[in-house]
Amino acid sequence: MLRAAEVLLSVATTEVVLGVLGNSVIVLANCVDWAKNKKLPKIGFLLTGLATSRIFTIWIITLDACTKLFFPTMHWSSSLTKSISYIWVTVNHLNVWFAASLSIFYFLKIANFSHCVFLWLKRRTDKVFFFLVGYLLISLLISYSLVVKIMKDNQMRHINRTWEIFLEKRETIINYVLVNIGIISLFMMTLTTCFFLIISLWRHSKRMQSNGSGFRDLNTEAHVKTIKVLISFIILFIFHFTGISIEIICLFIPKNKLLFIFGFIMSSMYPSCHSFILILTSRQLKQASVRVLKGLKCCEKGRDLRTTW
Repeated sequence: MLRAAEVLLSVATTEVVLGVLGNSVIVLANCVDWAKNKKLPKIGFLLTGLATSRIFTIWIITLDACTKLFFPTMHWSSSLTKSISYIWVTVNHLNVWFAASLSIFYFLKIANFSHCVFLWLKRRTDKVFFFLVGYLLISLLISYSLVVKIMKDNQMRHINRTWEIFLEKRETIINYVLVNIGIISLFMMTLTTCFFLIISLWRHSKRMQSNGSGFRDLNTEAHVKTIKVLISFIILFIFHFTGISIEIICLFIPKNKLLFIFGFIMSSMYPSCHSFILILTSRQLKQASVRVLKGLKCCEKGRDLRTTW
């Protein structure tokens, strides 16, 4: 059992390091393009925000996991607990919101449907974006108010410990759902748009295959690759929420360290692995990432030369 825990911890550590590295490269690549072109397109803004929120998500998940694994008896002050709760709610909302906005943006830009609702939304992409911003702000305000209420309820509870333990098991799940109701709806929105985008690309690739020219074959390969990226994104996104749910369940079974580490690995898989999928499947992002890495390498060589002198 100890050996299995060590292996899982090694996998989790590798995920964290690679996740921070991959997302940092995406942020640096987009910032370099922003400084070079003096403007940041909407897709670049969403990618930068998504990568930045993922870095914070990885660090918060890792800090929480290390505290529960290595310092289980550690108690936070009420003010610190409240601050950490606000930070987690904000980062988690931003992480899912950027993913949802990116999927909706690609859906309206790439998908091809003749339905009147889709065509109406496609002509109003900017308004959809502002609607999502408003939805994020409202969802954050609701979540903040619920966190305040939960904190006050925990402080004002003066009943016997047996009944309190029973309430904690039931109320923790209820409170988790209520605080994250905005995130859950954004999650469902993301899965829905990705599902419809996959259907649109699959239909288009089938039409291309039936025509069979060389140019269309290249387009078919590009569509198939996009479908694979979307499917991997959906799987990793589901893993992320499943892992967080496992960590919540482990609050009631704190002695099961293996299950908690497994949940930590699953929750870290999406913010860590999907960044490399984005880099490897985007030619523009891949080229920008190579330029950033070359720049960092040159800076490192210059530093080494200064130290030798």
